[in-house]
Amino acid sequence: METKPVTLLQLTKYVASLVMVKETQNVWVTAELSDVAVRGGHCYMELLQKNEATGATEAKARAAIWANVYSRISAEFFHATGQKFASGMKVMVKASVSMHPVYGLSLVINGVDPSYTMGDLLRRRNEMIARLKAEGIFDLNRSLTWENPLLRIAIVSAEGAAGYGDFMNQLGANPLHIRFTTRLFPAIMQGERAAESCIAALDAINEDIDSWDCVVIIRGGGATSDLLGFENYELAAHVAQFPIPVIVGIGHERDVTILDYVACIRVKTPTAAAEWLLAKGKELIDELDRLGLEIHHAVSDRITGCKEQLGIIEGRLPGLPQAALDRAKARLERFTLGLHRIAAGRIAPQMSRLQSMETSLAMILPEAIKRRSTKLDSIAALLDALSPAATLRRGYSITRYNGHAVTSAESVPAGSEMETTVADGIIISIKQ
Repeated sequence: METKPVTLLQLTKYVASLVMVKETQNVWVTAELSDVAVRGGHCYMELLQKNEATGATEAKARAAIWANVYSRISAEFFHATGQKFASGMKVMVKASVSMHPVYGLSLVINGVDPSYTMGDLLRRRNEMIARLKAEGIFDLNRSLTWENPLLRIAIVSAEGAAGYGDFMNQLGANPLHIRFTTRLFPAIMQGERAAESCIAALDAINEDIDSWDCVVIIRGGGATSDLLGFENYELAAHVAQFPIPVIVGIGHERDVTILDYVACIRVKTPTAAAEWLLAKGKELIDELDRLGLEIHHAVSDRITGCKEQLGIIEGRLPGLPQAALDRAKARLERFTLGLHRIAAGRIAPQMSRLQSMETSLAMILPEAIKRRSTKLDSIAALLDALSPAATLRRGYSITRYNGHAVTSAESVPAGSEMETTVADGIIISIKQ
């Protein structure tokens, strides 16, 4: 027998009759807030239940606080806790199950217990931040200086992801035609393996660290619950201690993870990360343009000055040789006159002195010659008296053997021939 079909509206109304019962109305529920957004006075969110051991999401439901009660609930909550509703808070809410034919199953919240404040996400994040600070690594990457230019970009993202595509398109189509060198180090950017995968990508980059100027970690938007994989201490510690600057662009502007606190630069989206890099490149180009303009002005000013000097020199040049000759002639004439005066002043006294010396020499010279001659005659007589010949004339003789004077008889062997020199000749003798 053929079953008669029902319409979708009939089915959704039937489901509503089953779920919208007394037991599902005004029930206090503990959950963690995610994707909190206020639109048109209404507050929309997701309620999450996570496994305390693994952090995995075990249950999820859409929820809303309608405008007619949201203003009161939010004011009471802020007054009691000092905080506004935000993703990551763990709350206790009074909710009623609602089944709408168009919008489906959701929870309508009409009360919140303010004493049930901070959720596990914020608590764990604060604990991680405190640990990073205690270990002295919280500010390491944030304090790195940027090396210019930033053209070699290592990218940690999911291959084929929309955020990665947006980032590459933004870099590649830049109107400044800046050429970047990029390489994707693929990673899982969602779920429980996200942290482990990103750490592996960072380790791969670190093995070739000299090839890169910075690291970009990017992921497109999504539910806040999809970003829980980045709330990981080990990943945060890796980013904080990475030796080159890290740029983080994960999710939308409203999304925040622990990486945003430790990275050198935090931007709101992957596209914003590309825009930031292009802005740094534009700063360098503008600086080069400014320096080029300054050089142009300096060179132009120098050339203009040189042209003016050249014009002045060119105008003076025809008369310069003749003027130089005239100056040289005038100087030479002055030197000539000066020499005449100097010569007259110095030569005349010397001439007078020479004449005086000539007269004195004429008188002194004969007497000096006579004295010298007398002295020479005395020396000659003395030399003649002391000469060997004079000694021989007085009866002395000199006996030689083998050309040497004999001073001892023993120095001449018997039978040897000797020469004896006397005043008027030589006598040959033989020793007996």
